[in-house]
Amino acid sequence: MKEFLKLLHRLIPPYRGQVALNILNNLLSTLFSLFSFAMIIPILEILFQLKTDVVYTYHEHVFSLPLSEMGEALKDNFYYFIVGIIETKGGGFTLLVLGLFLSFTAMLKVGFSYLASLDMVRIRTSVLRDLRNMIFKKILSLPIAFFSDERKGDIIARMSGDVTEVEASVMNSLDMFFKNMIMIVIYLVTLFVISWQLTLFVLVLMPVTVWLLGGVSKQLKKPSRAAQDKWGEILSMIEETLSGLRIIKAFNAEEKMYNRFDRENNELRRTSKRIFRRQQLAHPMSEFLGTAIISIVVWFGGKLILSGASGSLTAQVFIYYIVIFYSIINPAKSFSQAWYSIEKGMASMHRIDKILGAENAIKDPVQPHLLESFNSSIEYRHVSFKYQNDLVLRDIDLTIPKGKTVALVGQSGSGKSTLVDLLPRFYDVCEGSILIDGTDIRDVKVHDLRALMGNVNQEAILFNDTFYNNITFGVENATREEVIEAAKIANAYDFIMATENGFDTNIGDRGSKLSGGQRQRISIARAILKNPPILILDEATSALDTESERLVQDALEKLMKNRTTIVIAHRLSTVRNADLICVLNEGRIVERGSHAELLEKAGVFRKLYDLQQA
Repeated sequence: MKEFLKLLHRLIPPYRGQVALNILNNLLSTLFSLFSFAMIIPILEILFQLKTDVVYTYHEHVFSLPLSEMGEALKDNFYYFIVGIIETKGGGFTLLVLGLFLSFTAMLKVGFSYLASLDMVRIRTSVLRDLRNMIFKKILSLPIAFFSDERKGDIIARMSGDVTEVEASVMNSLDMFFKNMIMIVIYLVTLFVISWQLTLFVLVLMPVTVWLLGGVSKQLKKPSRAAQDKWGEILSMIEETLSGLRIIKAFNAEEKMYNRFDRENNELRRTSKRIFRRQQLAHPMSEFLGTAIISIVVWFGGKLILSGASGSLTAQVFIYYIVIFYSIINPAKSFSQAWYSIEKGMASMHRIDKILGAENAIKDPVQPHLLESFNSSIEYRHVSFKYQNDLVLRDIDLTIPKGKTVALVGQSGSGKSTLVDLLPRFYDVCEGSILIDGTDIRDVKVHDLRALMGNVNQEAILFNDTFYNNITFGVENATREEVIEAAKIANAYDFIMATENGFDTNIGDRGSKLSGGQRQRISIARAILKNPPILILDEATSALDTESERLVQDALEKLMKNRTTIVIAHRLSTVRNADLICVLNEGRIVERGSHAELLEKAGVFRKLYDLQQA
């Protein structure tokens, strides 16, 4: 319960106005339902010709009377009015009037109930939107390191199924607290006014009912969390299958993947079956307990009336009492069912909080240094880094002057990409520091730091959008002429214009409508348009055919003039003109120099070069 109240405190405060309106409309709906039920008493008295010989006094200035006398005076005035109609118009006409009044109060009851539902719709949709926004914003802010330990499918499951479960939980709980609780409280107060003895007897039975229903709902939380975890695993499997479908088919692994999916899907079925069994138990159990309590109330109330110990509780008032008491049962059922939903919702919220509560180690400093331009050099000072236990980089010292091109070469796993990833603070160094113009990059805002850099990765990362929007991604206020020029420099203009809608053509999911070389050239055009002072090229030409590689390499060399560039390369021929080549091996820079100097040394670089030539 404590965790649930914290959840409400997190999600509901922005919508206090709608909550207040919901409470008011539910209150009015409940009061008018009481008035409509109250018509049962005079209708029964007319039908059975009761109290026809009683003389009622009309009380003027009723609301000036003491509170203890006001209720009785209002009752006398009502019956004075009814008796007058019976005497002048007859019983049939009086029943018609009472029926019309009953219909009018019922209309007001359902009208206010509808307004309360509209308030809840506004809250429900807003909470769902806010929760998704919170998760998406958090995902964007988290460092890349967080996602190396998480499966994409599981994160998607938390944003879809878990969010929907929490939304349903919150809304059911609001209905429980506002609508059902208001009804239960007002009805119980009315029952106390009618017969406190009978109501006290009923309240003794209530804790037993709550205990029986609550015991079942408590058993839902653990299997609900397990089901959501399993659903996340299944979504991850679907995402991996779609991404690797080409490999699955190439290796005839369809049967293997199906069997794996079927196994996980059956596990989800077994867990879900346990949850639904307990959920389905709620309705019959509450139905049986409600009927049993009604039977006991009828027995005990009838006994009070027959023994004469009931005071003002007459037969027709007792029927009114039973109607009100029966009206409590549905809110009480909803109360118990809401607890089932809450237990499931809290299990989902725990999974969502794994994202929302994740710590971001890449933080802006409290008092950041201003970094608007790049003027001097990039410097790695005694930099060491590890992802988990083993060091990936060891005591790296490297200075990159402004306007120079530095190439990083070496075998796979030697630390080239990691060394570059530390510069835009995708990760933070474990030891040492990285400086730009003498300022530690941890002392400047991450946004300002990354604004100085343009990236072209080995895998072209594009979005399901148009050519134009992919090239202008992250660049504000770019003109169409600038986009066209960037496309021409990247050797992308011709194939873009060959498509049906030119720059406004959609390129498909991850650029699926393009070849590998075309995707890479769009990625290069994006970096060209940003026009950053620092370029990071991670195997930027590896996906291109020989002709495209030559054309794009030429474009990149033009772009790299008078610009600081860090190039990661496996093909050593592409870094022949670099000002400095650093050879990495097992996380260390083992050689450095120009292309000619490294060939003369006959060391690691020469060995790699000879292997590629062979």
